[in-house]
Amino acid sequence: MKRDLVIHGIYRHFKGDLYLVESLIYHSETKEPMVAYRSLYGDCRLWCRPLNMFLSEVDHEKYPDVKQKYRFELQEIKSKNT
Repeated sequence: MKRDLVIHGIYRHFKGDLYLVESLIYHSETKEPMVAYRSLYGDCRLWCRPLNMFLSEVDHEKYPDVKQKYRFELQEIKSKNT
């Protein structure tokens, strides 16, 4: 199953924190696609990770108690006004 990256989507990391995807960016030497994403807690730091790793499944051998299937999963967040 192909998963699409949603720019400006909010994703939950399998360890529980939320992140906002800022952009799809490219490594200057290898041209590898990478995801620029911002933590939605603390200092709201900007991070990057290879696209294929961002969209990958959780290693359930290493983390057997994790219920989430993917490392980052898109969240549906509804407005309180609707």
